[in-house]
Amino acid sequence: MKIVILDAYTVNPGDLTWHPLDDMGELIVYDRTLPEQVVERCKGTEVVLTNKVVLDAEILNQLPHLSYIGVLATGYNVVDLEVASRQSITVTNIPAYSTNSVAQMVWAHILNITNSVAHYATENSKGRWTNNKDFCYYDFTHTELAGKTMGIVGLGNTGMATARIAQAFGMKVIAYTSKTQLPEGMTKVTLDELFQESDILSLHCPLTNETKGLVNRERLNLMKPSAILINTSRGPVVNEADVAEALNQGRIAAFGADVVSVEPIEASNPLLNAKNCFLTPHIAWATKEARQRLIDICVENVKAFVQDNPQNVVNER
Repeated sequence: MKIVILDAYTVNPGDLTWHPLDDMGELIVYDRTLPEQVVERCKGTEVVLTNKVVLDAEILNQLPHLSYIGVLATGYNVVDLEVASRQSITVTNIPAYSTNSVAQMVWAHILNITNSVAHYATENSKGRWTNNKDFCYYDFTHTELAGKTMGIVGLGNTGMATARIAQAFGMKVIAYTSKTQLPEGMTKVTLDELFQESDILSLHCPLTNETKGLVNRERLNLMKPSAILINTSRGPVVNEADVAEALNQGRIAAFGADVVSVEPIEASNPLLNAKNCFLTPHIAWATKEARQRLIDICVENVKAFVQDNPQNVVNER
């Protein structure tokens, strides 16, 4: 069996290993694959693993030997599932491997915004504290989290992990969720109530037709001027122009995001120059522990497929 990894570098830039896959067949690893290289690299291959390389109908129709696609991520929109099913190709994903890592990044953004950690570290490296007249200095009003209201859009694995950390900080947790029963100390509210009441609002919903542009000018106008918005879900869940406008006009206090609508971020993205906007390059998932977990699940997915008992299947077979 031939196994091809199309874009291995992001998941494993060299600090981990793909060796467990060697035991299951001929393994060929590409760090990156351009769209025009996909078909040639996948010809005659039974198993293809991809993170962000797109396998659309045009490509799949040229790969008659392909029987399995392993998406090296939770989201699987890079694969045309309808065509894959029609061609009897099994498609799997990697669920819930980065829950704790993403929740950790949410709080990294929140704590950086509320305590200005990066700002002071930078100032001190320039000698400002050394030459200060007083034992301390502060440039911003710092915020204590205890007693504040944390709003969550989507109480899946990551949303729930984020909510529990909020409770540990002594925050009140409210959520917009499809769940009917919420854990003790969490309250279900409407979407409008969530935007109106949250001191910090964190997005944890999948990207669907219903959630695209969920955060727009109308909903931003419901928020407190002191509110902080965090997005670690998918970039298009927010209207970026509307968020930039709200930041620049002081209608919300800050925005922290690990995702944007087009990645890598385009130079024209209005968030790059917006006030109090803090962006990280889609790395919330990428702790070493989470990436190792991803590879481990990937190996188990391939093993299960080879044994004709596939797991984490996302398409109809």
